[in-house]
Amino acid sequence: MTHRSRKSIALLTLSAFVLASCGGGGGSSTGSNGGPVTVTPTPSPTPTPTGGCGLAARQGFAKAVIDEWYLFPGDVATGVNPASFGNVDAYIDALVAPARALGKDRFFTYITSIAEENAFFASGSSAGFGVRLTYDPSANVVVIAEAYEGAPAIAAGIDRGTRIVAIGTTASNMRTIASIVAAEGTQGITNALGPSDPGVTRILRIQDSAGTRDVTVAKADYSLDPISDRYGAKIISEGGRNYGYLNLRSFISSANPQLRTAFLNFRNQGVTDIIIDFRYNGGGLVSTAELMGDLMGEGRSGLLFSQTVFRPSKAVENDEHRFAPTAESIAPTRIAFIGTGSTASASELVINSMLPYLGTNMTLVGSNTFGKPVGQIALDKAECDDRMRVVAFATANSTGAGNYYNGLAPQISNSCAAGDDLNLPLGDAREASVRAAIDFLATGSCTTRIADASVGAAAQRSSARVQVEPEMLVPARPSVAQRELPGLF
Repeated sequence: MTHRSRKSIALLTLSAFVLASCGGGGGSSTGSNGGPVTVTPTPSPTPTPTGGCGLAARQGFAKAVIDEWYLFPGDVATGVNPASFGNVDAYIDALVAPARALGKDRFFTYITSIAEENAFFASGSSAGFGVRLTYDPSANVVVIAEAYEGAPAIAAGIDRGTRIVAIGTTASNMRTIASIVAAEGTQGITNALGPSDPGVTRILRIQDSAGTRDVTVAKADYSLDPISDRYGAKIISEGGRNYGYLNLRSFISSANPQLRTAFLNFRNQGVTDIIIDFRYNGGGLVSTAELMGDLMGEGRSGLLFSQTVFRPSKAVENDEHRFAPTAESIAPTRIAFIGTGSTASASELVINSMLPYLGTNMTLVGSNTFGKPVGQIALDKAECDDRMRVVAFATANSTGAGNYYNGLAPQISNSCAAGDDLNLPLGDAREASVRAAIDFLATGSCTTRIADASVGAAAQRSSARVQVEPEMLVPARPSVAQRELPGLF
């Protein structure tokens, strides 16, 4: 393909990026949480040197994208023989292994399905039980962190705080979580739950306030509501003051009208102290992240919100977003962002971008975020349903601050350590992280900083004030939805 043709492809893709780039994900072949900031791709032809959908052609396509766009060209392995690998994923892993060894690309460069990804980013379409699962190693049980409305699990009475103690396909072959982990590790739990295909049925032995019982649940297609109708956006009144609470599950396009409605309610209620709960948000569309900035940008019109920087050879694609307040926008006085190690990418972009404007009037509550200040573009090999996600740019705030590979807590001097209390509903003022967020909004201070509370797991376990955050279950090879929503099944 000629240089001119390649440039045309780049411009088409990046114009899509300006409008609808995205970030998210949770999971990798190491089980880490976190995810990509990505560009909505164009169906244009891609810079692949060979045609067809054989393994060699697909590997050639992946390498062509990496060669042209990878943010760290000096950290790509040379002399990698594609014939030594039986699939595209393993070949990509080998090519970017040097960058991964340096912590720059924690399994954010990969190949995925065009159809599956389009369905997720449009409406959160997925297949499964519709729950986020955590593993409690001290009790050898799986605990539900969140259950989605309209999905099979919640219809079967499974909600946040429910414990799964055994899994089977029939009543006669139930296996306890303890025995599964002893034999296969935590990956055995994901194996026992079966593939994410509609109709896959499992018997789950669960425990909740109603006792212990077996329930049969069949996986099904469902669409994710990005802001829950139960607790996603609300006003919390306490001590004669009103606080806005917003829990955004994922940055997908269907969240946009819901965000506008939520902030309009805050505006109409005169609320300027807000809690934004990103604790399980692995990312999503950057366009939605930019909308969130605009909705918190009253009085900041034209000021720089965020910027993206590509490798020097692609500097013409560098971009920035400036606040563009809307009729629903507010001017926050204080913001408490709730985060965990599952908070990544577009979520981190929002937090980092608001920091220069709020300073000590902003905090991170909970625990440290994942740490992903880089993003992706995407190119398609449409005839093979292949979408190549490649790390291609870095993100930064208005002061140029980025490089938060170790998470955002070190950047926020007055962060507030707090647990994630799975025994209480999200959005409940008694829940540990919400409680700490309200206390910060009321007083401007925190009891314990995140850095002080995370000097080691032993220190956290010995503290009555701060619980170790739940460990999200992540498959070895996550689906599109599981990359965006760590722990999703």
